[in-house]
Amino acid sequence: MTKIINELEPTVVWNYFEEICKIPRPSKKEEKIIKYLMDFAKKYKLQAKKDEIGNILISKPAVKGYENVKPVVLQSHLDMVGEKNSDTEHDFATDAIKPYIDGDWVKAKGTTLGADDGIGIATQMAILVADDIKHGPIECLFTVDEETGLSGAFALEDDFFESRTLINLDSEDWAELFIGCAGGRDTKAYFKFEKENVPKKSTAFEISVKGLKGGHSGDEIHKGFGNSIKLLDRLLFEAKDDFNIRISFIDGGNMRNAIPREAFAKVVVKEGKESEFIDYVNKFNSIAKNELFVTAPDLQIDVKKSNIPDFVIDKNTQDMLLKSLFICPHGEMAWSQNIPELVETSTNLATLKMDNEIIVGTSQRSSVESKLDWIVQMLSNTFELAGAEVETTDGYPGWQPNLKSEILEITKKSYIKLFKEEPAVKAIHAGLECGLIGKKYPGIDMISIGPDIKGAHTPDERINIINTKQFWDLLLDVLENMPKD
Repeated sequence: MTKIINELEPTVVWNYFEEICKIPRPSKKEEKIIKYLMDFAKKYKLQAKKDEIGNILISKPAVKGYENVKPVVLQSHLDMVGEKNSDTEHDFATDAIKPYIDGDWVKAKGTTLGADDGIGIATQMAILVADDIKHGPIECLFTVDEETGLSGAFALEDDFFESRTLINLDSEDWAELFIGCAGGRDTKAYFKFEKENVPKKSTAFEISVKGLKGGHSGDEIHKGFGNSIKLLDRLLFEAKDDFNIRISFIDGGNMRNAIPREAFAKVVVKEGKESEFIDYVNKFNSIAKNELFVTAPDLQIDVKKSNIPDFVIDKNTQDMLLKSLFICPHGEMAWSQNIPELVETSTNLATLKMDNEIIVGTSQRSSVESKLDWIVQMLSNTFELAGAEVETTDGYPGWQPNLKSEILEITKKSYIKLFKEEPAVKAIHAGLECGLIGKKYPGIDMISIGPDIKGAHTPDERINIINTKQFWDLLLDVLENMPKD
């Protein structure tokens, strides 16, 4: 008999997860999930408060006999990345996510699943309503807008919660306990362009790059999944002179923290070279597929004739754009010198958008502050040399690992007791709100845990069913074994 979501274990967690999937909650549009949680707190007579930006804190008192145990704050974020396949009709502001079971995984139909960090929210809710678990005082912190700027964590008040032990529920790698993360900044380049008449005796084509895996720009930046913007730029750059290519429209990627999976362009080429151009694109498709046959087996670059556009961008802007994208770095730039297999510094060429101007969006990460400055300067110089206006954000701080952490030792002991093996203790290249929270609450003891979530920030996102139950068991054991205050 085929299982359904609410029959999975632990049922209380999956029931709430399925409910959360019905509530639209893209970044910066979390009003519905905020109301849902405040109504939830009211229904179960739990103390709750909301700050001006939308962060929520719901508190639950200790069970009998655990009144003197150290309080713990469990933390997750309310928003999700809204990514969908180009052939999927879905409005993340209004439509429900459609989860389904595929073997040992829960996935979504054509969109991101939102297990990042919907599973954290569901787990907190399950603990808040449980009457059969042992724990001291618990605070559940739900932050807004983690995915597009950590706005909720930035705006967090210094006294919003009382606990000085925090368990972040936003990790995506089971059997690994995270005690540190990278800091990050964003760099954007703005290209102003003039509209020019389409050259006479031209033929228009639409080009699409699809089928890449994309992925989380922190967790998967080093995996060589391919970058749709880089591929499209390379195709156009290498052919622009031979075919007198002029660009009318160009677009790629959607999210600052996701590796771009798809990119599109509308171009015109010199009349009489149509078949030669189609042959060139098909040949480039074969070259790219050969280069990425392991990491992007579904890559497909297509070309088709189109209607003549109303304009093309001016030749100088086109040349500067294509050249700067060609040399723009993307991927891991340095590996950690003291933590094995950890990317230290990276940059993600994330988005390419065109309206009245062309905007290139990139994001940089590093666990070494000076290296973060270095890679930001590299991106800034690249685009400034091309005549673009460049802006960089202040970014967010990293989280310095503490190998003597009390919550780390408690979690390790619980993990070994439950699963008869020792977990890995790591730092993560992705950004976590722990960095900002640690800055606002000096001395707070923190750890980040979670079940396996693969393909985050892409329509391939999936969460492992088996270790979601293990994650639940681990968290309950940690709460039961917190020391006295």
